[in-house]
Amino acid sequence: MTELKEHDAMNCRACGREERASEGYPCADCGTFICLVCTFRGVIRCQACEAKAAAAGKSDKPSPASS
Repeated sequence: MTELKEHDAMNCRACGREERASEGYPCADCGTFICLVCTFRGVIRCQACEAKAAAAGKSDKPSPASS
């Protein structure tokens, strides 16, 4: 019998960790894969989208003046 060689994993676009494709969420901006660990840490964007958001001055974190 032939051995299956399936590999159901994707690389997280936030941290680079390889995780099962079914265990993660899409980037809020572009939809690329973000692993569960990053999601639990509050990451909602991949590295590329986070860099674009920082350059544009967008932030999901509340500013200290709004408290």
